Amino acid sequence: MTKEFDFDKSINQPPVLENYNLFTSDLPLQTAVEANGGFLGNNERAAHFGEILGRGETLELGNLANKNLPVLKTHDRFGNRLDAVEFHPSYHELMRVSIENETHSLAWTSENAGKYAARSALAFIKQQVDEGTSCPLTMTFAVVPSLKIEPEIVREWLPKVLSKEYDARFLPASEKRGATFGMAMTEPQGGSDVRANTTFAERLNDAGEYKITGRKWFCSAPMSDAFLVLAQTEKGLSCFLMPRFKPDGTKNTLYFQRLKDKLGNKSNASAEVEFHASYAQIIGEEGRGVANIMEMVRHTRLDCAVGSAATLRRAVAESIHFCQYRKAFGKLLIEQPLMKNLLVDLALESEAATALGFRLARGFDESETSESAKLFTRAATAIGKFWNCKRAVFAVGEALEVLGGNGYVEDSVLPRLYRDIPVNSVWEGSGNVQCLDVLRSMQKEPKSIEAVFGELDAAKGLNEFFDKFLLNLKDEFSNLENLEFRARIIVEKCALALQAKVLLKTAPGFVSEAFCLARLSENKNLNFGTLPVGVETAKIIERSMVKN
Repeated sequence: MTKEFDFDKSINQPPVLENYNLFTSDLPLQTAVEANGGFLGNNERAAHFGEILGRGETLELGNLANKNLPVLKTHDRFGNRLDAVEFHPSYHELMRVSIENETHSLAWTSENAGKYAARSALAFIKQQVDEGTSCPLTMTFAVVPSLKIEPEIVREWLPKVLSKEYDARFLPASEKRGATFGMAMTEPQGGSDVRANTTFAERLNDAGEYKITGRKWFCSAPMSDAFLVLAQTEKGLSCFLMPRFKPDGTKNTLYFQRLKDKLGNKSNASAEVEFHASYAQIIGEEGRGVANIMEMVRHTRLDCAVGSAATLRRAVAESIHFCQYRKAFGKLLIEQPLMKNLLVDLALESEAATALGFRLARGFDESETSESAKLFTRAATAIGKFWNCKRAVFAVGEALEVLGGNGYVEDSVLPRLYRDIPVNSVWEGSGNVQCLDVLRSMQKEPKSIEAVFGELDAAKGLNEFFDKFLLNLKDEFSNLENLEFRARIIVEKCALALQAKVLLKTAPGFVSEAFCLARLSENKNLNFGTLPVGVETAKIIERSMVKN
C-alpha cells in the first residue's frame, strides 16, 4: 500500500504577524509613554496611527520600499542637470501617512506638556514599519531648533516644515504644500571630525546670503527641499540653510554624484554631493556652525535612541510570536526552558531600551523650563544613544536566530531589521563619539554629570544590586586616570544604571528586579539567554507579547 502525503496539512509554521495595533498591543511602550508625561489624548492619536501601521498592507509598504530602491536621475533626457531622486510609490505612501499623523511635527505643534514623549510614541511605532522613511522624518523634526536661530528663515520655512501635507513634487518650496529637510555635514577627509571640513562659503551680501563650494561625503535624504550644511568662512566653520531651488525659482547648483550602496536603510537615499557656488543662507553667526547645528544633532540622537528601541521591539515581537506557534521536540518553543530564558532576556532588553528612550524624551520636554533637566539631557542623550543603539545590534541578531532558518530569509523581515539597526549607531556620531561627548560634558559642564547622578540617586534603596552598582559607578568617575581609554566602560555603566533606575521607578517589580539581577549583579553574563533561575519568566513574556 502506497503511503499518501497530505500536502494541505499544517506544516508547523506560524501565521504572519500582521493586522495588529502597534501601540495598543505594546504594554511596555504604553507604560513608558504614560510614565514620561505623554499628554492626555495622545493615546487615542497613537492608537489610531498604530492601527494604520499594523495593517498587513501598511507593513507590506515597508517591504516594497526596501525592495524597490531609490534611483538617482542626474540629467534629464536632453542632458540638463536634474539631480532628482525617484522613489517607489510605497515610499511616498509611508511618508504621506507619517506626515499626516504628525510624526515629524507634534513636538512643535502641541502646547501640551509631554509633547516630546507623545511625538516619540508616534516615531517609535512608525520606525517598526520602515527605518528608511524615518530618516527624513527625523531630520524634518530635528531641524526646527536650528531654524529658530534665524528669525527670517524660521518665518519662511517653519510653516512648510510643520505642514501635515506631504508634497513630493520637485518644485521650489514656496510652491509646495509642505517641505522636508536633510543635512550635509561630513566630508571624505574628516568624517566625524567636521572641523577638518574644507568646503567653503563666500559672502554674497549683508543679507546673510552666501555661495558654497565643496563636496560632502554623506548628504542625508537628498530629495529634501533644503539642507543644513556646514562650511568654512573667514571666521571658521559655520552653519547654512541650502535650498534645492534658489529664490528666483531656478535649480540650485547641488550636483549629486551617486547614491550610497548602504548595508541597510535601503529605502532612504544617501548621496555624495558637490556644491558649485551653491546658494545658501547663514544660520546664526559665522564661526559658530557646530554650536548652531548641534540642536539638530541632539534631536536626531534622541530619535536614534528611540528608533533602536523600536526596531528591537519589532524583532522581539516577531520572535515571541514565532515561538507561540512553532513546535519542536514535542512542545511549543515558548514552553521550552532554554528558549524561554532567551525570550525573557530579549524582552528585558527591549523594555529597558524603550524606558530609557522615553526618559530622554521627557528630558527634552523638561529642558524647556528647567536648567537641571537641560544639563541631564545633554549628557544622558549621548549615553542613551550609545547604549540603546549598540545593544540593539546584538539583540536583533539574537531575535533573528530564534526563528532559525526562517529568520534568515527575507520574507521574515528579520534580515531587514538586522541590516537597518546599525545605522542608528553610526548616524550623528558613532559609539566612540558619544563616549567622548560624555567626557567633554564632564570637563566643560561638570554639572551635567551631577544631574545624571541626581537622577540615579532617586532610586537608591530600591534594589541592592542597583545600590552596589551605583557606588561602583561613582568610583569610576572619581578615578581621573586614563579617562578616555576607559570611556566606553564608564558610559556603558551609566547607561545600565539609567535603564535600571527608570525601570525601578516605572516598571512592574518582576521586570525591574529581573533586569537588575541580569545586568547589574556580579554574576551577570555576557550572552542573552543566561538569566538565573528564579526570574518570573511567564509574567515577563506575557507582558511583551503582542496583544490585539
